[in-house]
Amino acid sequence: MNKDRLLLKDGTEIVLDAGASLGALQVTSASREDMLAAWGKLTDANLAQAQILNGSGLVVGNYNNLLLISETSTVAADGAIHTIFNIREKTAEERRLEALEEGQEVQNGAIEELAGMMGGGE
Repeated sequence: MNKDRLLLKDGTEIVLDAGASLGALQVTSASREDMLAAWGKLTDANLAQAQILNGSGLVVGNYNNLLLISETSTVAADGAIHTIFNIREKTAEERRLEALEEGQEVQNGAIEELAGMMGGGE
């Protein structure tokens, strides 16, 4: 039986256990290294766009601006790592704040460039 998968922006697919939801994505990894590799892929850049695919490869969820809140892992007797990743969509306020910060960075760069031009003319 094919399992659901989380498809990240960079094309990485993370296999999900049955019954997973966005707020509790359940993943079983063969080793700690495999779990850490999956966790390492849950970056802001990769969570900017993500999809949930069902076992047949059909898209059952499209998401933008996701945020990793937490992860909880347990080690099974056979050494497998069972992890729950708590992920949610960013709030409107969080998205507005990011846009403001990006705009401020552009403005700061323009001010520095203008100051450099003014200072170089002396």
